[in-house]
Amino acid sequence: MADTLFDAYLPLVLWTGLGLIAFRFVPQALPRLLGRSLYWVGVPWQILALARQTDYAQTLELAPAVTIAALVLGLLLAWVSLQMYQRWLARLPSSESPQCSQREALPMPLLFMPADESAIALDTTLPNDLTQTRLNRPQRGSFILAATIGNTGFVGLGLVPALIHPSALGWAVFYSVTHNIIGTYGIGVFLASYYGRSQQQNHWFVQLRDVLTVPSLWAFALGSSTRSVALPEPAEQVLHASLWFVIPGAFLLMGMRLSQLHGWKSIQTALPPTLLKMVILPIAVGLGTTLLRLPGDARLALVLMSGMPSAFAGLILAEEYELDRELIASSIALSTIALLFTIPLWLFFFK
Repeated sequence: MADTLFDAYLPLVLWTGLGLIAFRFVPQALPRLLGRSLYWVGVPWQILALARQTDYAQTLELAPAVTIAALVLGLLLAWVSLQMYQRWLARLPSSESPQCSQREALPMPLLFMPADESAIALDTTLPNDLTQTRLNRPQRGSFILAATIGNTGFVGLGLVPALIHPSALGWAVFYSVTHNIIGTYGIGVFLASYYGRSQQQNHWFVQLRDVLTVPSLWAFALGSSTRSVALPEPAEQVLHASLWFVIPGAFLLMGMRLSQLHGWKSIQTALPPTLLKMVILPIAVGLGTTLLRLPGDARLALVLMSGMPSAFAGLILAEEYELDRELIASSIALSTIALLFTIPLWLFFFK
């Protein structure tokens, strides 16, 4: 297991570190350009390749049901935790509030982002007392996304196959595909569109339009419907070369955004969604699949996939819909570190 973790995390450390260093020397517009490139080209490219190579006929129908149940449970837990966290903020003296500290740190982010983006991130249209005792709309959206959407593609499918029996691999693949389509680019886009827009722009048909125009949904449909169509060898090689762009690009983007963190106050806000994503949700999935009497490897596959770190796709959605990039990046960093400690626990309890 140590060798597997080393092989999986070497690209993460390498490309994220490069992003941390390179941010000081690249144009300020590059992170947003990179995020939009991943959203419109990179991720659909990867999903198209994944959809064409997955054998769904050999996967039990219970896998997507468990995935959807985990997403719904994650949303409920995230919403309840968000209310509790904001009540806790309201009880703090204004000088100790994380939101107050972020307001005091305003000159620092202004060095790294345009004025219009910093205004969105701090939601300065709210009265001073409210900005100190509650999260603004972009922050609330990032909080829920970080607690709900997991990295089942980049990290999940890179780690889980080495930890489970080959007969249970279909459970992990179907969890990843269902999670990406329904969770990341279904529920995730809906939430990002809702919290990334002003109240005047929020209408149900706007969110529906945003979901239906997600390029990854169309890429999945195209890949699934053309599985039986043989492509020329050069075309197949180009299709599967998506990993050479998507994974380094996502890690680079995370490194660039991590370089903008305000320190511990940003990490503090990311603690509740990280705890939900990495501990509470996998335990709930493990208990639920135990009650369903799933085989050991199938149960372990679902638990491991549900306990993957907060998704890099959340950072891509934050770029596209102007959510709080700092909170998403902090959650990714914390949950990625936590993964090293949670995997041995899931192997011990649910193997």
